Amino acid sequence: MRTLFPSDSCKEPQLNAINPQSWLQVERGKLTKLAPWSPSSIESLIKVPEPRILPVYKPVDYVEVLAQVHEELEMCPPTERSNLYLLQYQVFKGLGEAKLMRRSLRSAWLKASTVYEKLVFGAWLKYEKQGEEIISDLLTSCGKCAKEFGAIDIASEFPAYETPSCSDMLKDNLLQRMVSFQIGDEKITCNRHEIARLSAPFHAMLNGCFTESFSDEIDLSENNISPSGLRAVSNFGKTGSLSEVPCTLLLEILVFANRFCCESLKNACDEKLASLVVSRQDAVELMEFALEQNSPVLAASCLQVFLHELPESLNDKQVVQLLSSLDAQQRSIMVGTASFSLYSLLTEVAMDSDPSSDTAVLFLKQLVDCAGTSRQKMIAFHQLGCVRLFRKEYDKAEKMFKAALSEGHVYSVVGLARLSHIKGHKHWPYEKISSIISSYSPLGWMYQERSLYCDGDKKLEELERATELDPTLTYPYMYRAASLMRKQDVQSALAEINRVLGFKLALECLELRFCFYLALEDYQSAICDVQAILTLSPDYRMFDGRVAASQLRTLVREHVENWTTADCWLQLYDRWSLVDDIGSLSVIYQMLESDAAKGVLYFRQSLLLLRLNCPEAAMRSLQLARQHASSEPERLVYEGWILYDTGHCEEGLRKAEESISLQRSFEAFFLKAYALADSSQDPSCSSTVVSLLEEALKCPSDRLRKGPEQSWKCLC
Repeated sequence: MRTLFPSDSCKEPQLNAINPQSWLQVERGKLTKLAPWSPSSIESLIKVPEPRILPVYKPVDYVEVLAQVHEELEMCPPTERSNLYLLQYQVFKGLGEAKLMRRSLRSAWLKASTVYEKLVFGAWLKYEKQGEEIISDLLTSCGKCAKEFGAIDIASEFPAYETPSCSDMLKDNLLQRMVSFQIGDEKITCNRHEIARLSAPFHAMLNGCFTESFSDEIDLSENNISPSGLRAVSNFGKTGSLSEVPCTLLLEILVFANRFCCESLKNACDEKLASLVVSRQDAVELMEFALEQNSPVLAASCLQVFLHELPESLNDKQVVQLLSSLDAQQRSIMVGTASFSLYSLLTEVAMDSDPSSDTAVLFLKQLVDCAGTSRQKMIAFHQLGCVRLFRKEYDKAEKMFKAALSEGHVYSVVGLARLSHIKGHKHWPYEKISSIISSYSPLGWMYQERSLYCDGDKKLEELERATELDPTLTYPYMYRAASLMRKQDVQSALAEINRVLGFKLALECLELRFCFYLALEDYQSAICDVQAILTLSPDYRMFDGRVAASQLRTLVREHVENWTTADCWLQLYDRWSLVDDIGSLSVIYQMLESDAAKGVLYFRQSLLLLRLNCPEAAMRSLQLARQHASSEPERLVYEGWILYDTGHCEEGLRKAEESISLQRSFEAFFLKAYALADSSQDPSCSSTVVSLLEEALKCPSDRLRKGPEQSWKCLC
């Protein structure tokens, strides 16, 4: 395998040039020419990469940090709550708890004390929910969903600017002393008192002891205001309004207002310009001007457009350049005190797209600049260190990891150990990790990391200890399984990798088991795993990202027997009854290529994925089930589950009832029972739930679900 893909620089066109049949013949020929189960015969297929350094906040004691955050939330002023919820989000991210992460973001949004925090966390939640945009028409029908993270009226969140009162205007009308301003060849006649009222400098100039104070004509030709602009200023002095003033003139007036300290005029321009920001191009063109003129409403309105269009807006070089080149004062104008929150969001979006991109580096540098507390510095330094390491910028990465470690982020020692090892230092990494183990309560990742710097039995001892302390780490299982496979102990190797796949459906573990089966020429089992991989991640790439999983499926499929539709259903019944979820996923994947009822199959697929704790993939399958529903009652059931799974339990219940009114079905009754049990706090509800399940069992079914539902009924 690896002789065919010799370097990381191989590109897709080269891969496409490989003939699937000849590729497999080469691999099979290699296995037959060499001794059976020779390590050299399978080494090209079995390679366990070192565990990735995670660019997340990983405190030594999660419980202690979460307890501290909880305590601080109870005691802190309202202005600090959103930042604490953001920290809580970072902790949950390190734990991989997606639901708790979203809950923390939602709390940060609900407890926002400024328009900037509302803007940032609202955009963040919208970004997290981007997979739900496909069903926006369904969510819109709920009312509250459609409005939840919509555009904010930025101007209404700022203090209203003062306009001249009616009594002031009446008084001024009694004092109709006029003044003419010369601009080039034109004279603009204005009410002296109305202009004087605009600012202290104008008041001093027109009513003080200056030459202009005693003159009825004043030359303003050198002040970059046009006659049209000054007429609009004069009208504002009368009415307090800038209605019907075009954008180009507003820009001119804003500069003039800043020059003469006309706060009410400046604020009016700021708000009027903000209302004109509609497109991304508008925002790009006006943001720089807003920052130059210290116009917070306009700047925040431009930012709102950028955030509303995430992640697409970060593909715009002008947007990235604007947001990544700001100093502290400019950030304050644009986003107030929420700079760290903003750049945490932008960093996450950039790293989701490409963790080693220039954009990620630019935003992380801003995040480092914004970090104020020790915890914020830990997160920013560590993340930038990881990105520098991914980019092989080793000296810069080392500097960041050292900074994070000095702030107290112990996990950053992993980065320093890897860098030291890269530079050829054999003993320092082991000694450094050992000192960490002796200084803190030992954790699984510490022993896993130390295992990288020793060999043989000692390495296996370290990995056993890592698994004992943290059974969710996948690398120890993978390394042990690969070692056993090299020793020709096939059954033990498969048993070891199955240990982790029994409770954690990790793609890298499925990929390794696929390699085992490929080496064993067990192509039926191999295609099962690769089809499960493609169900979870349709674009997944294997062998260090060099080969598309879909391409490998094509290669292997040539060597397995094709099943008829009847065969597939029999296989699905067998695997479902044995609770072989991975096998069931594979069969459904194959069935979806036929003319079978796709709505039902995608729905079954979503149930399996939920059981395997893959909520994002499950939601994707539910949406596909809705698209392929063969009837209105069936579609309503899928819509009900979508609403339920996105937190809209009552709406999901109504969909179930609507489906039942059209056609009694097992799935509709079960949805109603499930949604009712979850939404009602009334203990007497359990009897209703049981009766609904009894009704479900009376309905026709494909019998794939009745067993589990009967068990659930017994629990009720």
